[in-house]
Amino acid sequence: MTQSLRAVLWDMDGTLLDSAEYHWLAWRDTMAAEDFPLTYEVFATTFGQRNDTILRGYFGADFSPDEITRISDVKERHYRELVRTRGVELLPGVGGWLERLHNAGWRQAIASAAPRKNIEAILDALRIDNYFAAIVSAEDVQRGKPDPHVFLLAAERLGVPPARCIVVEDAPAGIEGARRARMAAIGVRSSHGSLNADREVDTLNELPDDTFDSFVPA
Repeated sequence: MTQSLRAVLWDMDGTLLDSAEYHWLAWRDTMAAEDFPLTYEVFATTFGQRNDTILRGYFGADFSPDEITRISDVKERHYRELVRTRGVELLPGVGGWLERLHNAGWRQAIASAAPRKNIEAILDALRIDNYFAAIVSAEDVQRGKPDPHVFLLAAERLGVPPARCIVVEDAPAGIEGARRARMAAIGVRSSHGSLNADREVDTLNELPDDTFDSFVPA
């Protein structure tokens, strides 16, 4: 039965939507309150990483876990407030593919380094929660991408073998994580010039109709 199932595992930030500006504003204001003058250039080098990894990069490997939790909570509250007050939009082509894959019987999951509350806020704001049968968030894994655990856990929760899963990602670490999980990867060049994915596009509108079927036939 599981051999006939197919799944698409979606990254969120930069793949479903472009929320980099909200993350930047939330990090900037949070770090300013900590007397840490964060520049956009430094922020950009860490975008997509787990908060604990980001903060240890800023403050050192021995930075207190309690402080990591405290600062992360403040930053994520700022971020969710921006989502609620300013709104978000799907990137081009995403809505059409979510619907098409759903109608074709593909199982779909979110596989993201974002906290679960952020994912839920995004899905609620975009009204797309009905497309996803599983969510894997930062709380579910101990190691961030390129470690493959986030994708392997998403596949497990969907009940689909890794070889029958396709990852959609915008970051090199995510593409590498998909490769380590032995999954095909479609790269969206929303934030990086080259991804070394199995197929790369600037937007999902550019994908031919048979793209997903060509990687994992029915």
